[in-house]
Amino acid sequence: MTILRGRDQTSPFSASVDVVVIGSGAGGSIVARELARAGRTVMILEEGGYHRPEEYSKLTPSRAMRTLAREAGLGLAVGLGDTPIMNVMAGKCVGGSSVLTGGVCFRIPDDVLHDWSTRLGLDAMTPEALDPHFSEIESDLSVALVPASMRSRSTELFVEGADRLGVTMKSLRRNTSGCKGAARCNFGCPNGAKMSVDVSVLPEARELGTVIVSDALVERIEIAGGVARGVRGRFVDGETGDPKIPFEVRARVVVVACGSLHTPILLRKSGLGTKHVGRHVTLHPAFRVGALFDETVEGWDGAMQSVYSDHYASEGLTLIGIYTAPSVLAAAFPGVGREHRRRVRSMPNLAFFGAMIHDEGGGSVRRWLSREPLVTYRMSERDRRRVWRGIEILGDLAFAAGAREVMLPIFGAEAIKTPSELRAFVASPPSIKKVECMSFHPLGSAKMSATPDGGVVKPTGESWAVANLFVADGSVLPTSIGVNSQLPVMGLARRIAVGIAETFDAHARRAA
Repeated sequence: MTILRGRDQTSPFSASVDVVVIGSGAGGSIVARELARAGRTVMILEEGGYHRPEEYSKLTPSRAMRTLAREAGLGLAVGLGDTPIMNVMAGKCVGGSSVLTGGVCFRIPDDVLHDWSTRLGLDAMTPEALDPHFSEIESDLSVALVPASMRSRSTELFVEGADRLGVTMKSLRRNTSGCKGAARCNFGCPNGAKMSVDVSVLPEARELGTVIVSDALVERIEIAGGVARGVRGRFVDGETGDPKIPFEVRARVVVVACGSLHTPILLRKSGLGTKHVGRHVTLHPAFRVGALFDETVEGWDGAMQSVYSDHYASEGLTLIGIYTAPSVLAAAFPGVGREHRRRVRSMPNLAFFGAMIHDEGGGSVRRWLSREPLVTYRMSERDRRRVWRGIEILGDLAFAAGAREVMLPIFGAEAIKTPSELRAFVASPPSIKKVECMSFHPLGSAKMSATPDGGVVKPTGESWAVANLFVADGSVLPTSIGVNSQLPVMGLARRIAVGIAETFDAHARRAA
């Protein structure tokens, strides 16, 4: 069971393995484990550091962001045209973004898979074909419905409002075991209950001989004769983060699982800049509404996420319960000085609920001045309408639950005190650039396609342009899916890994 900390290396490093996997998150961890199960020698290269659960569980939310997330959690998608700037969250640690998710587990909706298998010609992407992969992972990760007893009072209030309006709410499924309802999953579970991949998947991979190398920035995929043959990069300094000591790993198969923001950057740096690399990015733009009640809510007492509603799925909206760390919520409250302090003091009486959009995919990722990419996003007119519709729905639920006032996710906006005010506001809204939007599910920057001219990778996950080079992360999803992406990424990664295992001998002959 080996973890090699790159920051501790003082001399150049080289290795030779059957499979090198770049990235240790939802996709990379699954690929590594499945290929280790198949008897292959595997090495995982992770740019982020290695932090044991018992270490990060003690961190404050702000310290956790600085330690575990890319850009300390301050990554952005720059809005083009009439589009808000969006915070984009991604992990940079062993375990990747799975360490920082709420643990929500949806399968890819059947209607999305039907679209992929018919309109896009991805014949194998059906519920029946993917069921074995999802089932295996759900078992491994202890995926189960969140019991009603774990709902916070914040969630209960929105459920009550939904009941009064005839909106159906359902219990979420999450990958947890022994959740104590600390409501801070996005900062690393403080109780070791979330089955993130550093807890649930990577330990088995290590026991099977997989070597995990942290602090390892892969800078280029080595390609010769149209075949991927390994990678090169440098270990990053533990203090400054600067790349320093070089390394190289030779491999018969290279699997890129850097996530939708960094996979296209690595592909381009390696000479694979086709017209689809870095394009077609979907973000699931998300937002939340706060509601002030006369009663004490203390929404931090319960599961961070426990219910959702697909009642408005036909309108491209998923409603989802959310209540994260009070310090993070308070930072976005309206007002300054005395007015802001008044809002913060009302925290025990505040409830929150969120929504996200099944978007069209107007994003792109390209190389920028630093190691972090420039992410841009242009929201379609349809999706802009969906934002205002979602805000209206969440406000209606809050008032139906008895809220005294509602805080909309609009920078600089005053609280709304009546349903009629809400209706007037939505009828004549301000610029959508003032909406506080965020994203946790960037997808699609190296999309799967049925033909070489339609995307970046084959349905098997192998690059159309280079043999023995696979992509197995959220970037291969060809469209938005409208639900949290952790389980979908893992399911597709397992399918890709099983395919590599079955055809490995052919890849090895190609690499000889």
